[in-house]
Amino acid sequence: MSSASILVVDDDSQIRRVMRTALSSHGYTIIEARNGEEALKKVRAERLDLIILDLNMPDMDGIEVCREIRAVSKLPIIMLTVRSAEKDKVRALDAGADDYVVKPFGIDELLARIRAALRRAPGEAVETSVVTKEMHLDFDNRTIIVKGKSVHLTPKEFELLRELVTNAGKPVSHRRLLQAVWGPDYGEETESLRVMVNQLRKKIEPDPANPRFIRTEPWIGYRFVLPQESMIKQPR
Repeated sequence: MSSASILVVDDDSQIRRVMRTALSSHGYTIIEARNGEEALKKVRAERLDLIILDLNMPDMDGIEVCREIRAVSKLPIIMLTVRSAEKDKVRALDAGADDYVVKPFGIDELLARIRAALRRAPGEAVETSVVTKEMHLDFDNRTIIVKGKSVHLTPKEFELLRELVTNAGKPVSHRRLLQAVWGPDYGEETESLRVMVNQLRKKIEPDPANPRFIRTEPWIGYRFVLPQESMIKQPR
C-alpha cells in the first residue's frame, strides 16, 4: 500500500471516478482536476507525488498542460493517450511526460507504471554508476566495462548511453535523444540515431541482434532496461 498523492486530470468524470476508486483501494490519495486550468492550480496548491494527465482535453490539451507543469515542477507525469496515436505518444514524451498509458488500459498496468514513476521521482539521487554481472557503467569516470573488458565509446555514443540510462525504464523519444546528443537544432534525423544505437548495441549487448538492454519502442524511440540483478551506485 502507498500513501502517495496523485493528481488525476481528465475531463471525463467516469474515468476520474474509476481511477479514484481503483487507486484509492491501493492506498493512494487521489486529487482530481477536470481541465488544464484546474490542474495547474492544484499543482501549485497541493502536495503531490505524481500526475496522471489525459492528452485529449478541450481548451488546454494535455501537451500544453504538461509543458506548463514542467516549467514549475519535476513531478512524474504519466500521460493517457488513445490507441494507435503514435504521434501523440511522441508529443507527450517531448513535452516532458515521463511515461504514457494507452486507452483503454488495465488497472494493473497503470499501477505498475505508477510504481515505476514514483521510484524514479525527483528527490532521489541520480545514478552515476550501474553494475550488472556483465557490465559496469561509470558515468562520472567515463568508463564502460563489458565482460571485464574496457569498451571505447565515442563522445556521442557515451552521451546517448547516459541519456538512456538516466531514464532507465522509461521510453525516450527520438527527438529527445537527438537533442540530448546532437543539440537543440536536431530532432528529425532518426536514421542517424538508429545507426548510432546499432553501434552502441554492438559494443555493450551480449547479442546485438536481440538486445536486452537497449529496447526499441516502435515509432517512439528507445528504452533502457536494467537487469533485475543490477546494482545502482548513488553519488555520495
